[in-house]
Amino acid sequence: MKNQNKSARPKKSLSPAPSISVSENRGCHYGVHLDDAGIRLDRWFKRHHPSLPHALLAKLARTGRLRVDGRRVKLGDAVEAGQTISLPSLVESPRPQPHPISLGDENRLRDWVFYRDDAILALNKPSGLATQGGSKITRHIDGWLDGLRFGSAQRPRLVHRLDRDTSGVLIIGRTASAAAALAKAFHRRIVRKLYWALVCRPPDPSCGRMDRPLVKYGQPGQQRVVTGVEGHRAVTLYRTVETVSKRAAWLALEPLTGRTHQLRVHCAEQGCPIQGDQKYGDTTLFLGGSIAAKLHLHARALIVPHPDGGLLRLYAPLNDHMAASWRMLGFDSETALADFEPP
Repeated sequence: MKNQNKSARPKKSLSPAPSISVSENRGCHYGVHLDDAGIRLDRWFKRHHPSLPHALLAKLARTGRLRVDGRRVKLGDAVEAGQTISLPSLVESPRPQPHPISLGDENRLRDWVFYRDDAILALNKPSGLATQGGSKITRHIDGWLDGLRFGSAQRPRLVHRLDRDTSGVLIIGRTASAAAALAKAFHRRIVRKLYWALVCRPPDPSCGRMDRPLVKYGQPGQQRVVTGVEGHRAVTLYRTVETVSKRAAWLALEPLTGRTHQLRVHCAEQGCPIQGDQKYGDTTLFLGGSIAAKLHLHARALIVPHPDGGLLRLYAPLNDHMAASWRMLGFDSETALADFEPP
């Protein structure tokens, strides 16, 4: 195990990370456990005390009332095992407990694992299952991660996410240090991602670059993403692999940024909405017959720096409804990977 507790000196009275100690004068003190080593301070609070507002924590850090081992810190600083996080006495609502995973769901979850080593798990996430919880979402990958311990003392951690209706490669860190390294790689945009999509109308031109800024609007739970000059830059490379007359095309998409719903909005703005996209697509263009009206977007492959060195290439087979559409349209799913290799 790479992360070790380097401090053997006695600590002040510490409460376990998932709980909170409250006193009138002495404040709250938390010990950083080994499985949290290497994560940012703001993410530590989001993991263990999500009801504490980010703005409040930022103010406490800015005024020196949030400290680690007695030192002033920033919310972006990493914490290490054995350190003590201290802040003034606060009262917060109890953290909701996740629903325990059933034996059936655990078996299904493990069946989705197609790669595993000491640092990384890779799942072929099915369409229709959320990566994380939210309003009225109780079944999600994040809540089931205890089912992916495979004998490890540490609970695996998400390092990125896929939309609920998008299937494909989902990487999970098995240790705190691996998760931190993977999250850093995603943040630095050195992870290459390849998606496959079935679109309702071939794009013109057949390959190129979609470079349109995106912005969210609307209330949480009802948000939409649109293009707009005030938005964040979003860039997608695309290539047409095969077409069916002028009615449909198989696209290979490589997002260079990771904005919410980026591929779905970019394809719709390019005039080639994704089949089954009920939010951004055009239902009058949807392919009928035996082609499912479900979202046809699949995270087919990732090339990611492995925490232990080298590059790891991961390829996830198509989900059931997309595989059926590929067979129906005569697409050969073995032909589209040649262009997805490091330059």
